[in-house]
Amino acid sequence: MITDMPDAPKPARVLVFLPSWLGDTVMATPTLRLLREAMPRSIIVGLVRPGLDDLLAGSDLLDDIRVADGRSVTGPARIASKLIPLRLDAALLLPNSFSSAMTVRLAGIPIRLGYDRDGRGLLLTDRLLAPKRPAPFKGWEPVSAVQYYLAAGRALLQVLASRNYAVDLAPRLDGSSSLTWTPMLELSSTPMQDAQARELLERAKIDPLNEPFVLLNPGGNNPAKRWPVERFAAVAHHLIQRHRVKLVINGSPAEAPLVALIRDAIALNHPEDADLVSCLPELGVTVGSLKGVVARAKLVVTNDTGPRHLAAAFNVPCVSLFGPTDPRWTILPERDAAHPREIILTADPTLPVEELADDHPERCRIDKIATDDVIAAVDRLMLSAHSR
Repeated sequence: MITDMPDAPKPARVLVFLPSWLGDTVMATPTLRLLREAMPRSIIVGLVRPGLDDLLAGSDLLDDIRVADGRSVTGPARIASKLIPLRLDAALLLPNSFSSAMTVRLAGIPIRLGYDRDGRGLLLTDRLLAPKRPAPFKGWEPVSAVQYYLAAGRALLQVLASRNYAVDLAPRLDGSSSLTWTPMLELSSTPMQDAQARELLERAKIDPLNEPFVLLNPGGNNPAKRWPVERFAAVAHHLIQRHRVKLVINGSPAEAPLVALIRDAIALNHPEDADLVSCLPELGVTVGSLKGVVARAKLVVTNDTGPRHLAAAFNVPCVSLFGPTDPRWTILPERDAAHPREIILTADPTLPVEELADDHPERCRIDKIATDDVIAAVDRLMLSAHSR
């Protein structure tokens, strides 16, 4: 007697709705790698805002990248109309926004998985609960975005497996620390982007092969997260005089005046340093070329903003300044006390672990990070890099 054989698991067509911020998108790359390796026969499409396609270009994490700007009332419907022809089976929502859930609902994607936040639960087919702080505290538990996104990715794989979609590497789904796979941030550059980075450094009068340089990143989407201009200038002078390096100062087009202020402060207080400092916004930096610049830097000194995550992805030593946000929301450095790749400095290291820096904007003002502490961290990483 012949019995019906169960249908073989089928590959899926999956949309990953990626975060809006550069740093958050970098922190989503371990999740993309998990999906890529767990579903080698599936089609994985990334949906990003304009500019972030350049960030992910050059990697093998996605089969296709779709660019869309949904920042309008009609945004979700407009984007959904472009997704419908892709005949997607599932959507993984990494942003917590209502609009992202509305977009995939309007696109008619059968499986829609994300965290039940921003009042969007009814738009999701599979809802995840974000961890909350224990009583008497209110709000969300400070979880690294890397782990937050990975938990969502694992949940999607479990849902797909239960619906007879082809999912491999099942042992990774529980996030067991005994597994040999370790989530790593990863980025790559296209040959064109790498050439653009070399040309950018040449315009900054830096030989990208033979001249060491340090990148300063004084910006940030929130002015409260920006360490003071004069202190960045003081650190720049120390780097030039003590470590004999050139300086490049990075910023978005909107941050060009801030970058110029630091360059001018350096020239005013230390004219001998002026020819060793360049402003990347004035030289035409882009997201694509910035990857190659960061990858070549000897050190990055940055506020809590996107280029910090580029440094982590390219394994470049980094001094990161936090205030008034809590570093536990982001990536945390490896625990190699002898040879750290990143040193995080917070405005108030005495803040109890059960408290969040975000709840204490005055106590955790970024200007409470002392210049001497930053210089000490810079020296430690520069000397450590020299001894490797």
